[in-house]
Amino acid sequence: MTPPARASYSAKFIDGPLEGKTMRVDFLESGDPQPRLEIAADSDEKSTKRFVYTRGSGIEFDESQPGREQPSAVDYRYVEVLAE
Repeated sequence: MTPPARASYSAKFIDGPLEGKTMRVDFLESGDPQPRLEIAADSDEKSTKRFVYTRGSGIEFDESQPGREQPSAVDYRYVEVLAE
């Protein structure tokens, strides 16, 4: 019996202001990793500044779960900061 597909994965930020940090992210309904992430720069509710990251080429799979098609971690590269 094949275990159910993962609902989320770890986004690994490999550069920019969030370099070295990770965050749990849900897969798209299609089962693919998110192509783009926008993360609030501050926890301040008045701030509208967001960091934009796009999916990189690095993908990791959990070796303890052979046969899984979805990755356990995906690299993301910094693109820009958005401020409104």
